[in-house]
Amino acid sequence: MSSQRTMAANTDRHALLMGGSGQIGEAAVARLLAAGWRISALSRQPRQSRPGLQWLAGELDNPGELPHQVDCIFSMGPLDAFARWYAASSIDCPRVIAFGSTSLETKQTSLDAHEGDLALRLHQAEASVFATASQRSAVATLLRPTLVYGSGRDQNISRIAAMARRSGFFILPSGASGLRQPVHVEDLAAAALAVFDCDAAGGKAYALPGAEALPYDQMVARTLRALAPSARLWRLPMPVFRLAVKVARASGRLQGLTDAAISRLGEDLVFDDSAARADFGYAPRGFVL
Repeated sequence: MSSQRTMAANTDRHALLMGGSGQIGEAAVARLLAAGWRISALSRQPRQSRPGLQWLAGELDNPGELPHQVDCIFSMGPLDAFARWYAASSIDCPRVIAFGSTSLETKQTSLDAHEGDLALRLHQAEASVFATASQRSAVATLLRPTLVYGSGRDQNISRIAAMARRSGFFILPSGASGLRQPVHVEDLAAAALAVFDCDAAGGKAYALPGAEALPYDQMVARTLRALAPSARLWRLPMPVFRLAVKVARASGRLQGLTDAAISRLGEDLVFDDSAARADFGYAPRGFVL
């Protein structure tokens, strides 16, 4: 375990939070307030401020008036937009903690042009954040979660659950057994706060998977069993499944399910969190719905 800063009273700590209304951001706001931080959080939609939390109207491309100085910037939104804002900003801040994605690794060789572009943008954004921080004598840490769940707002587990509730079943192709490590939003928020007090985390990027590596179909089956009432999992031969997806796309559904995503259902997407565990005590939970 790395040496930790001596924990002083947090009441004088001021955070600027980007993406505070998002799924990880909401969990981070609660934890920061509980730890005594003052928070200035950016939101596209008007929100009600409360003691310790000031909501600022704006977005990264047009943020409006922001604090001139804070103790830490936490970014829980799109990393490429944050990297552009950070490079152009003049804010005085010694510490930056920003979320990216393991898609930087999993999609960099994708044959899907949009996925390849996403991986490239994530890579460039990470490099930009580190470079900008270095130019300003600040310390940056990048966090790369994998399959996020727990808020009811994600596009993976929650989307599967919503579709199964409507129909009473969910369809997968045979062979959808690639390993996944779903990670809970609360564990990600806890990691962000732990990183702030970890000197060893400066200048590094960490993968943040969940504690369990589950075959994709087992992950889905567990999700369906947790529903009330539970839903059934149907498995189809891959050619039949691809035909069903083609028909669904033609009717305007499943637009986000690409051929590349279907191919990855049989691939293991597993990440090593040993550095995060060693440096700042990362301890994610198992897949608990």
